[in-house]
Amino acid sequence: MTTTQTNSKSEQDWSKELSPEQYRVLRQCGTEPAFSGKYVNHHEDGTYYCAACGAKLFSSDTKFDSGSGWPSFFQAVADSSIVEVLDKSYGMSRTEIKCGNCKSHLGHVFNDGPNPTGMRYCVNSVSLDFKKE
Repeated sequence: MTTTQTNSKSEQDWSKELSPEQYRVLRQCGTEPAFSGKYVNHHEDGTYYCAACGAKLFSSDTKFDSGSGWPSFFQAVADSSIVEVLDKSYGMSRTEIKCGNCKSHLGHVFNDGPNPTGMRYCVNSVSLDFKKE
């Protein structure tokens, strides 16, 4: 999968390239309804990429069933794959995760995941593309 250079893209460019739902989630920090995404119960071996720019994000080896209704991973493929940002929306304090390449919204990370990291990267399916190995 090819990674797109994104540092010069405007929001207008993004709105033309992404579906309305992808734009709402990836660029406007939206959330898809729980248990509605195509990767919630997805169990094939492969790699998950950013749906906006094609950057490599997660391996299927780190995916687990968290029961949350969103695809969950205990580790990104590299520290630089994900950017963490404090999110104080909706009267809560959470850690938002964004693509390290294009800064598109992916979901949130929590410290209630399984070993070996104890982390749960909770990601919107619409933010992901998958390539089977």
